[in-house]
Amino acid sequence: MTARALARAMLAGPRDADGLAARMAVCLAARPPWLAKLAEAMARVPGEVWGRLDVQTLAERVQAHDSFAQAWRSEARPVARHWLLQPPDELARAPAGLERPHWPTVGALARGLGMTPAGLWRLTLPVDWQRRRPLAQQHYRPCLIRKRSAGWRLLEVPEPHLRAVQRRLLGQLLNALPPHEAAFGYTPGRSVVQHAARHAGQGRVLRFDLSDFFSTVRAARVHALFKTLGYSTAVARALTALCTTATPEAWLRAQGHLDWQQCQRLRDAHLPQGAPTSPALANLCAFGLDARLTGLAEAFGARYSRYADDLVVSGLATLPVRQIAAWVAAIAADEGFVVNPRKTRSLGVAQRQAVCGIVVNDKPNLARDEFDRLKATLHRCVVDGPAGQNRDGHADWRAHLQGRVAWAAQLNAVKAEKLKRLLVRIDWDR
Repeated sequence: MTARALARAMLAGPRDADGLAARMAVCLAARPPWLAKLAEAMARVPGEVWGRLDVQTLAERVQAHDSFAQAWRSEARPVARHWLLQPPDELARAPAGLERPHWPTVGALARGLGMTPAGLWRLTLPVDWQRRRPLAQQHYRPCLIRKRSAGWRLLEVPEPHLRAVQRRLLGQLLNALPPHEAAFGYTPGRSVVQHAARHAGQGRVLRFDLSDFFSTVRAARVHALFKTLGYSTAVARALTALCTTATPEAWLRAQGHLDWQQCQRLRDAHLPQGAPTSPALANLCAFGLDARLTGLAEAFGARYSRYADDLVVSGLATLPVRQIAAWVAAIAADEGFVVNPRKTRSLGVAQRQAVCGIVVNDKPNLARDEFDRLKATLHRCVVDGPAGQNRDGHADWRAHLQGRVAWAAQLNAVKAEKLKRLLVRIDWDR
């Protein structure tokens, strides 16, 4: 009880030794000699750590301090006479209609995520500290994947202990925050088929691609998002640290696949592609981008939607392509994103208008060459057996083919019946 009273007194004002000692003296209605030593020890706690302490955690530190322990064992045991209280923990008001967990302090955040304050502290070290640590002590495992077109993509996969915390954060907070209505990727109830269908039967389809979508979302933007939700600076900082990372310098210098611009983006704290929280946060941080591009499209009598880093504007064949492309690039840059000009496409009705691999000239459909290749593969599986057709080495070849047929059925149920008939004829024991 006394340790908690002293902890409350210390947290009720500035963190300097004299102020701490004065407030604790008021709490005890006395100033015993050991009080100054306790105040000096608490004043030496780093500010980064102090900002994360709640009453219970600080009381445990008080109890563990030698001067307090000796006083507690003496005949003149300290007794709390007055309680100095902080203002009640209240969250700032959230934007209208949004629900969020009640995490007024970092201690409350730790409890809400099923962690101890010390465990949360280890996962939210300052970026400069964490990225200087040995690679074996990092919270993410980097993995380079070659892109289908050209270049490399970096996946930063969180270690299991961090990934479990991020999934709890996703379920308790992020899944309840709706992205813009134009965002179709990583959003429950929305799909890539709906994204493509929005642009079916249009005279012109303009496609744009955002470079390094996740790594361009900086920690500062994520922090601002959590502040907008009403969380305190300390809680927003902890939430941001749980969801962002800066790629270790030692790893960046050792690899030779990423270009200079990619490395520069990865050096700053960013959303890691591979964390379960990153897709939802990227959508929320792109809310302004989606709102502005929706307005731009409507100004030209067109429509807009986004699936992850894939932006599409469609409308009449007479759309001013260069003007819209310039506006899209300018708005994206103003919102902190970068349009890759090499992947910008303008597709008229005489061309195959594809959105995320789905043909939309008339209605969402599977590309004819893709249908023919899948049909030929299934036919060879029926004639020669399935094992010899798995040229790409899929771990579960049967599930892979079933998934491709199911995908075709979503786009064209009539044509997919031919594929289904072939699929059921395959002898998987052959």
